[in-house]
Amino acid sequence: MGEDGPVSTEPDGVLVLAATPIGDPRDAAPRLAQELAGADVVAAEDTRRLRRLLGELGVEPRGSVTSYHEHNEASRTAELLQRLLAGDRVVVVTDAGMPSVSDPGYRLVAACADAGVRVTCVPGPSAVLMALAVSGLPVDRFCFEGFLPRKQGERSRVLAELSAERRTMVFFEAPHRLDATLAAMASAFGPERPAAVCRELTKTYEEVRRGGLGELAEWAADGVRGEITVVVAGAPTTGGNLDDAVAAVLARVAAGERLKDVSGEVATTCGLSRKTVYDAAVAARR
Repeated sequence: MGEDGPVSTEPDGVLVLAATPIGDPRDAAPRLAQELAGADVVAAEDTRRLRRLLGELGVEPRGSVTSYHEHNEASRTAELLQRLLAGDRVVVVTDAGMPSVSDPGYRLVAACADAGVRVTCVPGPSAVLMALAVSGLPVDRFCFEGFLPRKQGERSRVLAELSAERRTMVFFEAPHRLDATLAAMASAFGPERPAAVCRELTKTYEEVRRGGLGELAEWAADGVRGEITVVVAGAPTTGGNLDDAVAAVLARVAAGERLKDVSGEVATTCGLSRKTVYDAAVAARR
């Protein structure tokens, strides 16, 4: 212990995981520009996309820029850790959203945790949270499953394991695989399981398509473009019988609730499509 107290042995470097816009550059947090401008090192998943973002933000970084993607993440993590141990401020950005969430960054965070290097975040846009918010499905409990396996057998196995999951599930998917994925989900979870396909969130052609998995699979068969996030309702807590669902809806309507609102809530609980329950309830009232 010195005269002024104990000497800290923690590294002075800081790792900053900086969320980037998922579409609209106006969604960038003001702190994102500050961190990019002042970093000693900016590690980017795609340096070309970073340059475009820097131009949109009007920022010129004073430090160096290096690539950090899935193909060099293992080797470059050691290099970046050395910079952090030397006292540098390293900012990691990916193409969209928060680094390490289905994107590069996890290995470096784990290495920093082991080495005692401080890790912090610049919060920002999230495709997962936005898709949940606009899906119309329950959001009190949810799980993020990322990208499903590309091979049919492995994908079917994972979906079978999730068939009894009660929480709302969020997935990422490539547009050219969306129809096959939705069809596999319909097979594993049932074609009536409510879901939402969120496409091009925050962008010009943003679209949210809601319905049963079977219905959505038919829609996607014609081809879908853009960045895709899929939200699927969890396994129903009740049996999913249409007659029971209609009876529950009519009882609540008789008590003064709106048919449309009640139909949606009961459909989600029973694992049925909103349209199916609503149409059946309308028919039953005639």
